[in-house]
Amino acid sequence: MPSRRPAPPPDLSEPATRVLRQFRLVFNTVKTHFQQVEKQAGVGGAQLWALSLIEDRPGIGTGDLARAMDVHQSTASNLVRALLARGFIQADKAGTDRRAVQLTLLPAGQAVLNKAPAPLSGVLPQALASLDAETLARLDADLARLISVLDGDEHAARIPLGS
Repeated sequence: MPSRRPAPPPDLSEPATRVLRQFRLVFNTVKTHFQQVEKQAGVGGAQLWALSLIEDRPGIGTGDLARAMDVHQSTASNLVRALLARGFIQADKAGTDRRAVQLTLLPAGQAVLNKAPAPLSGVLPQALASLDAETLARLDADLARLISVLDGDEHAARIPLGS
């Protein structure tokens, strides 16, 4: 039985090659920032972003943290669990719903934030927030088309890059 050889990589047109290089630049810039965060602060990028949100919004709940980071509730819960285990935050149950917690930053978490390189939310969210509405609309439409060609998994959209 003859063995199947993988198809050779496609020949990319010059515009496709330029766009590929741009994606590499974006991904490698994000990766380098996360490596700096890990090296300087000792936490991952998603944990750092969560810490910064808890600092900015004392008493924030896990659901609001998930919405602020645009991640699934379970992802935010896992982040909170890891931050609690490391002694960076405190979770207090308050009000009539004893399941709801209010998160506050502890001194160890503040020390992590003080060591971390900016931006605390990550370079990609910071860069996207700085773009005008027209540019974001074009990026949204063009990336949606690319994702449809890739047949991308929609669930992956809610997983932070710096996990």
